[in-house]
Amino acid sequence: MDPVRSNPQHYRVVLENDRVRVLEYVDHPGDETTPHRHPDSVMITLSAFRRQLRAGGEEVQVEIPAGSARWLDAQEHSGHNIGDTETHVMFVELKETRADDAQRPTRLGPSD
Repeated sequence: MDPVRSNPQHYRVVLENDRVRVLEYVDHPGDETTPHRHPDSVMITLSAFRRQLRAGGEEVQVEIPAGSARWLDAQEHSGHNIGDTETHVMFVELKETRADDAQRPTRLGPSD
């Protein structure tokens, strides 16, 4: 479920070491991704965008301005660019897991 393997046309590794992996993501209006998984991450938006995220029968729409930094809880999802601009995002994925991961509810999409 690694997004670089499942969606290589959109994701590329920019930097990786033993603590983090930094991914760049780019898509265009109408593009969709297949299901993939992100660990706990910081998402930095380089463009404004509107997307629909889907996971486990749940769907949410997100609209985020350029220049935002948002927390993304570990999650599995697929996405669809429903806006009229490209999505350009950097993800800083953490490699360490939290001790309470099993008890933590999963929230679909980013949080402030």
